Amino acid sequence: MDIRQLEYFLAIVDRGGFNRAASALYVSQPSLSQAVRALERDLGSELFHRIGRRAVLTEAGRALIEPAREAVRSLETARASVAAVHELREGRLDVASMPSQAVEPLTTLVSAFSHRYPGVSVAIHAAFTTRDVIDMVRTGAVELGLLASAGPVSDKEVASHALGRQRFVLVVPADGPFVDRTAVECRELAGQRLIVGQAGTGMRAYVDALREQGIEFTVAAETEHRVSLMPLVLAGVGLAVVTDSWRDLARRLGARVLDIEPETTLDIALVSRRGSLSPAAAAFVTIATSAADS
Repeated sequence: MDIRQLEYFLAIVDRGGFNRAASALYVSQPSLSQAVRALERDLGSELFHRIGRRAVLTEAGRALIEPAREAVRSLETARASVAAVHELREGRLDVASMPSQAVEPLTTLVSAFSHRYPGVSVAIHAAFTTRDVIDMVRTGAVELGLLASAGPVSDKEVASHALGRQRFVLVVPADGPFVDRTAVECRELAGQRLIVGQAGTGMRAYVDALREQGIEFTVAAETEHRVSLMPLVLAGVGLAVVTDSWRDLARRLGARVLDIEPETTLDIALVSRRGSLSPAAAAFVTIATSAADS
């Protein structure tokens, strides 16, 4: 078994098949298939069921995913440690982020990191829930994750670095309700049409809690695509409860942003794998925690 075979295996898993993996790796499909066959012989078990052009993971294949990612990530960490001698002049850092936190504080953090280490590319991966982020970091799919949670993140699975809090706000179209207001009571959302996120997100948990308090509203739209929030609000479909990270962007697009009282917040944290980090990840953590302390 060698690391190239594991990289090929993970490419097939992540790309959904041999053809796409071969294209992404810039190798021929026969070469890719041969490498996987050699890996299967070495392990003494088939990793994929070949069904026509499809490749379906076997139980053995599913069991290999996490150890393979850890092995590949460990090699990348070793390579990055060597690159640290050259003061992070090159490399790549994989970061997962929940949608609202990808607006802020991720934008500010990546900006500060890129200005200091312009040769290091930051790859941002989408994650929709706190659990998604933790799992991606824990399994080695990414090295760092940015998330929001109702309370501090446990250090049991990942290392957590607190970055502050974001409060919930209400985004309203320019000609919408609550004219000349800067804040609304949460009970005033009764009877309104709201745009909500999918289950497992902070904004969805907040509006679900309103219902539990007897505050009834209409769900005008439920979206997994956070980029659709502002267009839906500006089109008059409904109002959106989001975190404060959206405030500046919403105002620039012509919406109004109102504080929701009483104040309710989410804890924002940067999480990393337990143990040693690549130099790029360690530098990013340093920048993030320094910004949080300032």
